[in-house]
Amino acid sequence: MILVTAPDVQAENCRCPNETLPNLHLTSPYIKDESVAYLQARLLEHDFDPGPIDGIYGPRTHQALQSYAQNRNLDPEAVPVLWLTLTNKPTAAPASPLEPGKVQIAIDLAAHKLVVYHDGESYREYPVAVGTSKTPSPVGEWQVVHKSLNWGTGFGTRWLGLNVPWGIYGIHGTNKPWSIGTNASHGCIRMFNRDVEELYTLVPRGTPVRIHDSRIDDISQKVGRRTIKIGSSGQDVVYVQELLKQKGYYLGYADGRYGRMTALAVKYLQLLHGYPPTGVVDEDTYKLLESTAPTAAKDR
Repeated sequence: MILVTAPDVQAENCRCPNETLPNLHLTSPYIKDESVAYLQARLLEHDFDPGPIDGIYGPRTHQALQSYAQNRNLDPEAVPVLWLTLTNKPTAAPASPLEPGKVQIAIDLAAHKLVVYHDGESYREYPVAVGTSKTPSPVGEWQVVHKSLNWGTGFGTRWLGLNVPWGIYGIHGTNKPWSIGTNASHGCIRMFNRDVEELYTLVPRGTPVRIHDSRIDDISQKVGRRTIKIGSSGQDVVYVQELLKQKGYYLGYADGRYGRMTALAVKYLQLLHGYPPTGVVDEDTYKLLESTAPTAAKDR
């Protein structure tokens, strides 16, 4: 790999392992380096799509950089100047807080996208990084219950904590901007610092947050079938609550907490089908929930 050194350029918040900057030319084979991933992340933050943030300096990334240079009236060969301008945050109109009760957040894990809705209409869209297959982001219906500035190392400039009952999850910034658009976190939702700062201003505590995966019809493919009762929590509880909501037995949030309201809905389901109303989700109850049969009493 051919690299050129630019010791006088300091990238803001950059945690790239290399202190040198890649030669911004197409080569054979293509340059592959984590600093290229950082470059791609910055191009995306400036609204120039480099394609996948994969650390490979291919034709699409090259074209995005050329477009960026042309837009800024810069010499595409001047690597230090390009890098310096890329590390400056794009200017944007200051965000104003949205009216509580009329704002919602939806996060699609498959699309790596966070959408803010206001009065039922899409208001802002942001690219995000989500959890890996081993440390997945929690699917379900949550709320923003905590907001903090500079919450800790690695969490960027803002933290919006969610009320997930089985762990500490939130929406936050990052010191790894090249990870945006990938499955890279331990379950939290990562954003560019510029974006999370705007989101932090827009949404109040109590804002509903729905996390879903558009690649699958439901989350049954990701959960087990353990026995569930009052006091249980987890992704499988979310699955049960979503099925109860689909069938009209439950009107609360699919928040992963198996409390009295969820147990009452399960008891009603069991009673209506002729089963003992224990309020405990066992294998028979799973089958009832997953059945497409009408809600009529069952003879036993």
